[in-house]
Parts: sequence; C-alpha cells; structure tokens
Amino acid sequence: MQNHKFKIYIFLTFLLFFTTACSVSFKSGETGNDGGVYASANQGKLWKQMALIPTVTGSAKSIASLDNYSLAMDPSDDEAIYFGSLDNGLFYSYDRAKEWRVAEGLERKTVTAVAVDPDAKCIIYAAMENKIYKSTDCNRAWEQAYFDNNVETKIYSIAIDYYDSRNVYIATSRGEVIKSPDRGTSWQTVGRFDDEVKKIVISPNDSRVLFVGTDKKSVWRSLDGGVNWVSLEENLKTFKDSKKFRDLAMSQAEPGVIFLATDYGLLKSSDQGNTWSQIELITPEKKAVINSIAVSPKNAKEIYYVTNTTFYSSENG
Repeated sequence: MQNHKFKIYIFLTFLLFFTTACSVSFKSGETGNDGGVYASANQGKLWKQMALIPTVTGSAKSIASLDNYSLAMDPSDDEAIYFGSLDNGLFYSYDRAKEWRVAEGLERKTVTAVAVDPDAKCIIYAAMENKIYKSTDCNRAWEQAYFDNNVETKIYSIAIDYYDSRNVYIATSRGEVIKSPDRGTSWQTVGRFDDEVKKIVISPNDSRVLFVGTDKKSVWRSLDGGVNWVSLEENLKTFKDSKKFRDLAMSQAEPGVIFLATDYGLLKSSDQGNTWSQIELITPEKKAVINSIAVSPKNAKEIYYVTNTTFYSSENG
C-alpha cells in the first residue's frame, strides 16, 4: 500500500479522519492496519472506523483497504460526505459515514479533489487527472465540465465561493488557478505561479480573499477574488524550508487567523499572512512531516494535525 496522505475535517460537532490503508497511531503505543475513514465525536479522544459498503447480497464490503486522496463534506448537510480514493473512484455517504456507496458513472480512477456546491447540495465536482466532472443530481449522472489539453496536467484542488457559488476555482499541476463564473460552463485562468498549485483556500470570513499553496514556491494571496496575487514568501523567509507547502487552514471563529504547514513545521498568522510565528510541536519540526491541518470553526485555538503515522490535537493553539 502507498503511504500517501491523511486528511482531517471538522464539522461543528464531530471530527473525521481519513487515512491510507497502512498503520496510523491515535494514542501512544496504539496502532492499526486499517485505512478508510475514522470518526470522533469527542475532539479525537475516541475513534470509530466508518468503512461499511452495503451490498444486495448482504455480504460485508469495506473501504478500509482503499487509500484516500481527497475528501469533502456538504457545507449544508453534515450527513453527506465524499471520499475520493486512489485508483478506485469516488465514494459517498449520506448518513455521516455509517455506510458508503460508489458513485456510478465515474471511472475507477484517482479522485484528486472533490467539492460540493454550498447552495445546491446535489451539485458535486470531482477531479480526475486533467478533467473535472460535475453531477447535478446527487451522483446519479456525471458530465465533463473541464478538460485540460495537456494530458499530463493534474487538478489538485477545487474551491467553491460560498458567497456566490457560481464561482468555482481549480488548481493545476501546471501552476495555474482557473476560475469558472458559471458553475463550470466556461473557464478562465486567473493566476499563474510557475510551480504546481497544491491547494486553494477561500477565507471563511470574506470570499474575495484567496490563498494558494504552491509545491515549492510558498503561499500566494489574493484580496480581490483572484484578479491580483501577492507572494508571501518574503513574509516567511525567516523560517527555513517554509517554501515547501504541506497544508493551510483558516479560522472561521477569528478572521485573519491562518495555520500553515510546511517543511519547516507549523506556522500561524493572525493578520492574513502579513506576519508569522512558529507553533511549537510535540515532535521536532524536521521529524514531523505534517500532511493535514484542521481548525475548529468555533475555536481558533482548537487545532489538529496529522503526520505520516500520528494524529495530534491542541486546545490552546
């Protein structure tokens, strides 16, 4: 199995942890060999694996052996969760991960990104290789919404403007941010960064404020919906190896608060990226490759991160 990545996602009252099908530790000395999805309703103290796939014959199937690549939750319905797998297509659950079903109509390939329209829950976008697929009927049928002429291009991230969900952004391995103003009917490039763009994040406090993480050329910020971009590399220069991006999360509870994971370690900004400070980690910075960060929507001091093998949480920022 590949040691690919782990993801965490918080939605108000519960925490989801998506893993690859290899060993991960939740507490010191405790490890497991199952992948898939784990859920916690008590801030990560106790976990339960959620991997069942029901069948017409009643035989037990599971996503526990699948490697995760992407995940998304319906912003308007915390029962609806989407699991993008490595080489096995898209799976979804409409009962908070109790049971999973495969999204028919999509190829069984790697789903590199998935997103749900915040205003129309049956509109889902899924990225596979150099294409974006769109469903308007809750996974029953899919159509191609975007195609990149370069077959080597990968789409790594999808972000939807919660203020105006017609605006859809995608990030590519070619170093572009591409925007659709009409839910995927037409597209235009709004940013070029000369490096792979790994993630797009829309500020939960102002949807005109965008951040993109590039593979090795730091983080960029736009304050006007992608019209203009500014590199934050100079603001991060005191932190060695901070140009190598791992993940970024923003606080909904405290506007302007950002958490950034890099090869340096975990950093925090309270002013939308103008200045940064180091967050002390339990593990030494160079020994902790952080794959994912999450911050509570209710409390900016409640943060979570995962390394290749271990889940960590903090209640004091």
